[in-house]
Amino acid sequence: MRAYQLFIDGEFREAADNRTFRSLNPFTQQVLAECARGGPVDAERALVAARLAFDNGPWPRMPRDERSSYLKAIADKIKANAKSLTELEVADSGSTIRKAKEDVYLSGRSMLSAAALAVAETSIPLEDVSRRGLSRNLLVREPMGVVAAIIPWNFPLKMAVWKLGPALAAGNTVVLKPSEETPATAMELAQIIREIGLPNGVVNIVTGYGPEVGAELTKSALVDKISFTGSTAVGQEIMRTAASTLKSVTLECGGKSANIVLDDADFSVAVDGALYAIFYHQGQCCEAGTRLFLPESRAEEFLDALVAKTRRLKLGDPMNPATDFGPLISHRQQERVLGYIDAGRHQGARLLTGGGIPDDPECRSGFFLEPTIFDRVDNRSIIAQEEIFGPVLSVIRYNDVAEAIRMANDSMYGLAGGVWSADPEKALSVASSLKAGTVWINEWHLLNDRAPFGGYKQSGIGREFGVEGLMEYTETKHIHIDEAGVREKKTWYDTVVPRT
Repeated sequence: MRAYQLFIDGEFREAADNRTFRSLNPFTQQVLAECARGGPVDAERALVAARLAFDNGPWPRMPRDERSSYLKAIADKIKANAKSLTELEVADSGSTIRKAKEDVYLSGRSMLSAAALAVAETSIPLEDVSRRGLSRNLLVREPMGVVAAIIPWNFPLKMAVWKLGPALAAGNTVVLKPSEETPATAMELAQIIREIGLPNGVVNIVTGYGPEVGAELTKSALVDKISFTGSTAVGQEIMRTAASTLKSVTLECGGKSANIVLDDADFSVAVDGALYAIFYHQGQCCEAGTRLFLPESRAEEFLDALVAKTRRLKLGDPMNPATDFGPLISHRQQERVLGYIDAGRHQGARLLTGGGIPDDPECRSGFFLEPTIFDRVDNRSIIAQEEIFGPVLSVIRYNDVAEAIRMANDSMYGLAGGVWSADPEKALSVASSLKAGTVWINEWHLLNDRAPFGGYKQSGIGREFGVEGLMEYTETKHIHIDEAGVREKKTWYDTVVPRT
């Protein structure tokens, strides 16, 4: 069993009250790690360290190429420790080994992208707007200050990097709260940060529970910016709390993404794409393709192939490279998803496959749930409107494309969407009609470090990745530089100032 302490001001330390909590392996239910259970006092200590590091330390004043070199060093360490990080990610989150390998690789790549952003030009000349052309104007992007970053359990290492990378690249200091379900790789990242010699207080990592640590981070006057990924309900509460001090917020929240298959789509690809869209990481993805819209004329053909392939998915030990489908994160999540499956049955949807706990002996010890497909789902039903965050697909049939678009947009969410078609122009037309922050055409789940990611409506506020993501961690300053030199050339000379 591993043991992890809090990481505050460059040192590992126990919680102020010496409390701990345990993180379980969702496949074996064995204890993976015992972690310091931070509380309000610990959160405050971390914020004070971050505040001092920003106000008085070298980080925000450091040359950009030097800041970039630190981020490159973190990326190199992630790469060097890829094997151990991958195995730990599997054990802590239930990710399959194939997914976890990709996650660790992409984490390193994302940190390298942040290193490149750190040296991007952020001071931009503005058009001279003075009447006599006797001044210069600059648009300057400056770090915001202390960032409170709160991440979920489905992509632990990637989410930590997605928050830390751009925040640090912009010159901010950070207090990161990982999920209590999956703290392990975040704390290994703390060790990496210490090893590369990042200045003390620039990154602080406090493990613990939302009501104890997260609440303190979101309400503290020491925080300038909150960056949160998680459920819409928690995002709403964070926004309410942040309003008391008018903190800047970036919220990447829930989704109920529409996956629209047009009648001319190549089903040999679209079937696999639909399966990947919903069942990747057991459906525990905010932008999963949870609503599948099929043309009535070809729905049976599509579903026959999809159900057959779904039933061939191998459930089992996530460390086995042959495993396609691992456990859910916890017993609580397993029970929550089973509740939605019951709701689907009660509301008249037709269960095509799955719907229960597998009886395979290999799955007996873990929090497994069969990949589940419901057909003839009413788009206004619970399973079509609420975020399940599990392996449950709602198939909704349509008669014409306009109807599919209308139903796709009939949701409180707008995180992602997808269109499958052999006609690029038709697919682009549908994609342009979807109210979602990311829309894939003949693809799913692929995010780009250079392209913004975030949601419409109640899927969030702000964007992550790329230049837009970096800007979320900066303040905008206009600097006006007078070049008139003498009083008579001032633009305001003839207005209120006496001539003598």
